[in-house]
Amino acid sequence: MDIELGIQNVARPVNFSSDEGADKISSIIAEAVSTGSLIDVTDNKGRRILVPGNALGYATIGSETRHAVGFGAL
Repeated sequence: MDIELGIQNVARPVNFSSDEGADKISSIIAEAVSTGSLIDVTDNKGRRILVPGNALGYATIGSETRHAVGFGAL
């Protein structure tokens, strides 16, 4: 599962993959945002990702995140 976390006042998002399902990741994020605690998830390489819940700008949770970059029509 690919996850992208946008953090307030930070230009670049945090991108990582996790073996957890979308419902589990969504639950972790929702809990942290509502309580003001840390978003604490482990990626599929064993690294812990810690983000303050009150600093989260957005979250994209999906099996594949793609960004189209270009100057012409797609």
